[in-house]
This record gives sequence, structure tokens and C-alpha cells, in this order.
Amino acid sequence: MQRQVDVSGTMISPDQARVSSEVAGVVREVLVELGHEVQPGQVLVRLEPRELEIALRRSESQLKQTEAQLSIDGVRTKEPPPDEQIAVVRTAIANRDDARAQLARTRILMSQKLIAQADLDTVETRVKVTEAAYQAALETVQSLKAILQDRRAAVELAQKKLQDSVIKAPVGGAISERLVQVGEFISERTPVVTIVQMNPLKLRTAVQERHAELIRPDQRAQFRVESLPGKLFVGRVAFISPAVDQGTRTFPVEIIVDNRARQLKPGFFAKGVILTRKDENVLAVPEEAVSTLAGVSAVFVIQGGKARQQAVTIGARDGKLLEILSGLKGDEVLATSNLSQLATGVAVQAEPVSSAGAPGGDLAGGVAARGEPGGRP
Repeated sequence: MQRQVDVSGTMISPDQARVSSEVAGVVREVLVELGHEVQPGQVLVRLEPRELEIALRRSESQLKQTEAQLSIDGVRTKEPPPDEQIAVVRTAIANRDDARAQLARTRILMSQKLIAQADLDTVETRVKVTEAAYQAALETVQSLKAILQDRRAAVELAQKKLQDSVIKAPVGGAISERLVQVGEFISERTPVVTIVQMNPLKLRTAVQERHAELIRPDQRAQFRVESLPGKLFVGRVAFISPAVDQGTRTFPVEIIVDNRARQLKPGFFAKGVILTRKDENVLAVPEEAVSTLAGVSAVFVIQGGKARQQAVTIGARDGKLLEILSGLKGDEVLATSNLSQLATGVAVQAEPVSSAGAPGGDLAGGVAARGEPGGRP
């Protein structure tokens, strides 16, 4: 007997992306429509790139200006040379060295009393000025190096924004929403399309807490949807919540379903079962042997040519067989026809029931009751 747990729930996409524009601009082209299947990296929308191209050229021009100040040609060298080889520093070094040399000559002349003290003071002041200019040149170079990094980053950002004017699909799936039109101006972070993954899908359901010990990963599930009532879909249990909702006394379960044929859609309501385990040697009887009245199920046991009504407790169903939880031992002979005419103590004439259900042939778990002469069944 196949044990199962009834479930119902909604089909959902395991991966859904609401794609937004990272830059502002006018929509020049929309390349997808509702329901189109797209692949990762496929172009969805193009924005007018003119303004972004101008911004990129401006950033590149500012970068070249800074590189020139740092003696970077952009072809043979990409990084600044040592500080002493940069023009502004070389000039400062030359002025400083010249001032120091003049100071040395002036001191010699001063020692020979060939010049006045005022001339020596002037030369010493010039040395101090050139040394200060050298320090200022070094600081200017450090500042230019910082500006260089900033302008390189600005060029990279401008390049990225230009690339972002072509909006591509981050994931594969189907277009569930198209949110922009050609000619429309959109700002940054404006959604343009929504993509939903179509294969596989998930059936999200909730299982009663009394079945917590029965549900396991990779168990098989079967379900149907209203739009395709004749189609039985199969999935497997993938994710089980470790917590029970205190309000509903259920725990969420997600079932992965193959949807390569695209017959299922996110949002479909589904109803089915999770197949938990199979029990062997289960006591069961044909459904024809069971009569139910006012919610009470009973069978008629044939003993000594007479019928005896026996109440039973019904369990699971497997095809046309009903599980008997209590009321029978399993070695009884049961009536399988004319049950409405039987009652406890009524005499019956039993005939073997064939596997096809007609009188004659081998006994198949029950007998066909026939009325005796005199009008009694």
C-alpha cells in the first residue's frame, strides 16, 4: 500500500529578476516582448548613448591632461616615473642646485672680502626659496598622482555607464513584464522588464505538522493543475522548513518540478500528494465489499451460508482496494454484490467470483450472493 500525504499549493519560479536600468536616458530600442524566452547576457533594452559618449570623452581628456603633467605618455608608460624625473620636480631641483652653487661661490668671494654682506644674504635667501619650491613640487606631484587615480576611476565609471546603456538579461527565463516603451525617458534604477525562470519550477505547499516525520527530501510527488486536469505532473521534495507555523500548524515544503515542456506557469494552483512510503502485507478488501451508511463502514462476512454484518475502519485507498485498519482478521469470505439486500442472519448462496468480477472461475477475495428459493436473498 502506497502511503501518501495530500498537499496543495502554488507554482512559483525559483529565480525571478526585476531588471532595472543603472543609468538615466531615453529608451531607443526594446528588443523583447511579453512571454519571450531570453538567455543570460541577451540584450533587452538599448538607451540613447550620445550623452554618455560625450561624458566618456570628457573624462578621457581630463585623464590625458593629468598624465601629461606626470610625464605619462599612455603608450610606453602607464605609471608615473620617479618624482625626480617629472618635469616640475626636475625644474625645482635645477633651480635649487643652481642656488646652492651660487651660494658656494658667494661665500668664497665673501671670505676674500670681494662682495658685501648684503649680496651673501640675497644668495642665501634664494637658496631657501628654491628649496621650498622643491618641496612644493614634490607635494604637487603627490597631489597629481591622487588626481590621476581619481580620473582613471572617472574614466572607468564613464565606460561602465556607456556599457550600461545596453541593458542585458542577468538570468535566463521568460519575460513576465515589459515596463518601458521606446522614446520614454527613464531615470536610474527604473525597472524595465521582469524575468522569471521557467524550468524548473517549484510547487510551494504546506504540510500538516502531524506528517512531519513522514516528509523527507527527494520523495516523489504527484499533482494536477486545473488548466490541464488530464495531465499528471511529477516532482520531488527539495526543501523542507525546519519550523512549524503556529497559526496554521503546518510547515512549508517546496517541490522541484521539471517544466521543460513549458506546460506549467508560475501562479498555477496545484493539488496532489507526496508519496511517503510503501507498506507490505496490508489488509485490504475490494471497494465493492464495503458499504457506508451515515459515515459508518461495514462488510458482510459469509459464515455457514449466512451473512453477518461487521463494522470496519477504513484506511487508505489504492486503486479499487480499501485498507482495513480494524474489524477483520484477513481470512474471512466477504460478500461483494447485492449488499443492499443483505442483513445479519440472512441466508445466502455463494458463488465464486472470477478475476473479472463475474460469477464463475477462481475465488478472488469475495462471493456473489444469490437469493434462495422462497424469495429470500
